[in-house]
Amino acid sequence: MISTRTYVFACALLLPLPLQSLSAQTGQSQTPSTPLTLAQAESAALTNQPRMLAAQLRARAATARIRQARSAYLPTVAFSVTGALTADTGTATAAGFLTTSALSDRFAYGGNLSQLVTDFGRTSALVGSVRSNAEAQREMATLTHAQVRLNVRAAYYQVLGAEAVLRAAQSAQANRHLVARQLGALAAGELRSTVDVNFAEVLASEADLAVVQAKSVVAQQRASLTTAMGARNAVTSPLEDPAAPDALPPDPDLLLRQAQNQRADLGATVAQERAAQQFASAEKRLSYPTLGVLGAAGQIPYHDHTLQDNYAAAGFNLNIPIFNGGLFAARRSEAELEAKARTEDVQQMHLEVTEEVRSSWQRASEAFQSLDVTARLVAQSKEALRLAEARYNAGLGSIVELNEAQMNETSAEISSANANYLYLSRRAELDFAAGLLN
Repeated sequence: MISTRTYVFACALLLPLPLQSLSAQTGQSQTPSTPLTLAQAESAALTNQPRMLAAQLRARAATARIRQARSAYLPTVAFSVTGALTADTGTATAAGFLTTSALSDRFAYGGNLSQLVTDFGRTSALVGSVRSNAEAQREMATLTHAQVRLNVRAAYYQVLGAEAVLRAAQSAQANRHLVARQLGALAAGELRSTVDVNFAEVLASEADLAVVQAKSVVAQQRASLTTAMGARNAVTSPLEDPAAPDALPPDPDLLLRQAQNQRADLGATVAQERAAQQFASAEKRLSYPTLGVLGAAGQIPYHDHTLQDNYAAAGFNLNIPIFNGGLFAARRSEAELEAKARTEDVQQMHLEVTEEVRSSWQRASEAFQSLDVTARLVAQSKEALRLAEARYNAGLGSIVELNEAQMNETSAEISSANANYLYLSRRAELDFAAGLLN
């Protein structure tokens, strides 16, 4: 048979912890006597969690890249100032290259303009790829939002569960010490043996140890909740017990359809696939010609007599790629293979989402069914304890039998509390799997 100490400690490890002051998250003073609701905990986490803030900043950075890609549509304008004040007048060539006009003293300033006319859709495809990548990053921020909410809910329910275990351990501790005192008084009157007293004192010490361990687990779970909320100060506020859990949907099919439409990680994978396909299209157009127009105009206030006071010119540039050692073909092949890989990633994500929803539904269903079972177990254990106490008081039962009944009743109470908060935690996991925490 498992000792009460071991069982209480093992069950406590499965359950959550309490919270700490919200003053750091909300900017409002909050005394430990003010209950902290789950909604408040989630709101604080979404405001202060570094992961959430980092995801939002990355989404904004990805959106800024769209403007970078679209800049190719707009003209490029530059202003230049050039001076040549020590030229050897009449020189027409220089070492290392040929010039088309003579070098001369001059000082000039003017502007240059270049405008892309067409690159046969390459820039458009690049803009579409960047836009899809930005959408994927926004979906990842949404996924982080859901993960933060899930982590807070899990930690919140673990705190409540750990505190329920602590209350059960403290109740068992009080009962064990009461029995030990009663047996000590009876032994003093020679109505009970000292063996019973010694055994009862051992059980009381085990109950003391179980309380110490349960308090430690509560403190650890509160630390986890503090981290999940993004708080710097320990959360000490009492937690508000959530409403009774709702019944599960009869089957996971409805949740599956919701997940296929709402899961942020699936949406991000689809957007990444679309971005890869658009980038492959852009790489294909590397081999197409590009056409641009150019213009320049300015003044030459100081110049040699061979130059005019003003200059202006306009023209066009048509670039037709012929051969570059297979570079463009290799880039196109790489982009197309990456696009195909992204398509497979989408299929894999669909499979993983389906499995996660079904598995989470089964786990939640198991926890929901255990609620009635543990409720019956509590009632049965209480009745068994009542009978064991009556037998022991009548001298028909031993202290061992009474201890076993007490331990079974404590274990049943812990199992009941664990089942309730375990179901709430698994419902949170199911909601996350279905994309309902976005």
